[in-house]
Amino acid sequence: MAPVGPLPAGACTDMRIIILGSAAGGGFPQWNCACGNCARARAGDPAAKPRTQSSAAVSADGVRWFLLNCSPDVRQQIEQTPALQPRRGVRHSPIAGVVLTNGDVDHVAGLLSLRERQPFVLYATARVLAALAANPIFGVLREDLVERRPLRLDDAVALSGPDGEAGGIDAEAFAVPGKVALYLEDPKAERFGTVAEDTIGLRLSAATGGRSLYYIPGCAALPAELCRKLAGADVVMFDGTTWRDDEMAASGTGEKTAGRMGHMCIAGEGGSLAAFAGLDARRKIYVHLNNTNPALLSDSQERAAVEAAGWEVAEDGMEIVP
Repeated sequence: MAPVGPLPAGACTDMRIIILGSAAGGGFPQWNCACGNCARARAGDPAAKPRTQSSAAVSADGVRWFLLNCSPDVRQQIEQTPALQPRRGVRHSPIAGVVLTNGDVDHVAGLLSLRERQPFVLYATARVLAALAANPIFGVLREDLVERRPLRLDDAVALSGPDGEAGGIDAEAFAVPGKVALYLEDPKAERFGTVAEDTIGLRLSAATGGRSLYYIPGCAALPAELCRKLAGADVVMFDGTTWRDDEMAASGTGEKTAGRMGHMCIAGEGGSLAAFAGLDARRKIYVHLNNTNPALLSDSQERAAVEAAGWEVAEDGMEIVP
């Protein structure tokens, strides 16, 4: 896919989304995996396109950008995306802020790569910000340069950069079923559920109005309240981690189910394909796909089933204008 560059000076546009990374944690192919999917990707099979770890970028003007999660692959993603590269002076970045949907390693580890004395704003729920503050390694993001701004559930906020100037994007955080980040799990607990601020979805829209987009890279279920929110949505980018709930065990790559990992599988009676069937969302895109998911392969029966149901499978570099 061709690199996405900045808009011409003075250009005006609606909200614009770039998929920086469309794979789940570990990327595709995963560094220590030789499953059939990963083997095809390493062999250069065009039906098994490599993907970096889950992240996206949003802008209303093509000048100031906000990252949606910050994956361990963020440096590579920036180098593959001209719109996010320095444009003026010796030190500069178009990245005005980062918005986190949870505290998972594949969504926060990239923050450590943004430590080079570059100001930006970090948005997350108070619970996720507290988890980062409790880990001294994130102190490399100096608080006098990287302001932490808590997101309140169900309140819309105008995203802005460190200079306080609005970026033209409104974001509303809302709770979705999920799981506490792996490194925060209590090994003595019998259940690994979540509290409201552990995992969120985002409703994004241009401040000037127009269509909106829902970004939900991690979600364990679709309760009635969430179904009502997503019904008739313009664009939904949704958790596509696994095809089936027992996929890890079936592929010989692990033991955890999708549900145990805080994700909703795609197929089956309780999967997202069935759950979305009556929601009439205009455009539906799967993001955060695990390396074991057969829907990654463009020639698979599973990909055909996804597309027949009106879904797209995200690729790195995909651009979306709702």
